[in-house]
Amino acid sequence: LGLPQGVADAIVAALPTADRYPDPLCRELRTALSRAEQLPEPWILCGNGAADLIYRLVWALKPRRALLPAPTFAEYAAALESVGCEVKRETLHEADDFAVTEAFVQAVNQSIDLVFLCQPNNPTGQITPPELVQRLVRRCADCGAVLVVDECFLDFTDAASAKDLLEAYPNLLILKAFTKNYALAGVRAGYCLTADRQLLEKMSACSQPWNVSVPAQAAALAALREPDWPAKARPLIAAQRAVLTADLTALGLTVCLSQANYLLFRGPAGLDAALLRQKIAIRSCANYPGLGEGWYRTAVRLPEENEALLDALRRGMEELSWR
Repeated sequence: LGLPQGVADAIVAALPTADRYPDPLCRELRTALSRAEQLPEPWILCGNGAADLIYRLVWALKPRRALLPAPTFAEYAAALESVGCEVKRETLHEADDFAVTEAFVQAVNQSIDLVFLCQPNNPTGQITPPELVQRLVRRCADCGAVLVVDECFLDFTDAASAKDLLEAYPNLLILKAFTKNYALAGVRAGYCLTADRQLLEKMSACSQPWNVSVPAQAAALAALREPDWPAKARPLIAAQRAVLTADLTALGLTVCLSQANYLLFRGPAGLDAALLRQKIAIRSCANYPGLGEGWYRTAVRLPEENEALLDALRRGMEELSWR
C-alpha cells in the first residue's frame, strides 16, 4: 500500500530542520515507542534501520559462536563474520516447508553465545509457534546465550510478538523496524526491545553519533500516529498470497507455504535473469545456505502486479524451455 500520506507529509515538514543535528538519543521517538509497545522507555534503543542494530549488537557482544537456521536472512551471518564469530547453522528441511523445529532448540548449547530467529523467517515466510519460541528463549537462558527475535515482517501476519517474554527473559532482544510495515525502506528507522539495559548501553557505545536522521525520526513518529496502517495490508496480502501460491503452483513451480508478504519457490535455473530482461526482479536465493540454484523469493503485491509477474514467468519459462 506504500507510504502513508501522513508520514510523507511529516518527512517534508522536517526538511527545514535538516540543517540541525538530530537528537542522538531519539528521546521523543523512544517516548512514543514506549507508549505504542507498552514497555518501559529504557528498554528501547533506536537505530538506522534494523540492520544497524544487528551490527551494533554483534559489535557489543563480540560472540565467539552463534546459531542460525538455514536458510535465513543473510545480514545476521554478515554481521557475525565481521567480528570473526563462528557461525553454526541448523538446516531446515523442505519436507517441513523449512519450518523451525525442536531440533533448532536442541542445537543451542553452552558453546553458543548468540542465536538469531527471524519471525516470520526470511525467505521462507514460516512462523515459529509461540510455544517453540518460549522453549527456545528458555534454552538460551539456561545456556547463557542471547536470543534475537527479528519481528520486522511480523506486522504482516496475525502472529503475536514475543515482547511478553521480555520481562522474564533479559537474554531476549526483539528487532523491529518501520521499513516494511510503513514502506520506509529508504528512510532507515528501526528499534530494538530488551530488558537488559546494560546490553543497550553497550550497543549505544558501538553506534556512530547522530545515526538516526531528522527525517527518519519525524517519519517514525508520524507512523506511530497511524497504528492501523499495517492492518490494512493484512487481508489484501492474505488473499493475494493464496491466489499467487495457486497460480505459481499451476505453472509447475514448487511453492513453500508462507504466512508473510513474500513467497519462496523453486523453478528453472536462470529464471531470475529471464524475468529481469522483462524488467521484473525476483530475488535469487542461490546464495542462501540451505537453498541453492533454482530457489527464488518474490513479493506478494497488488493484483495487477502479481498478474504481470505471472505473465513474465510464463514467458520466461517458455524461453528457458522448462516443462
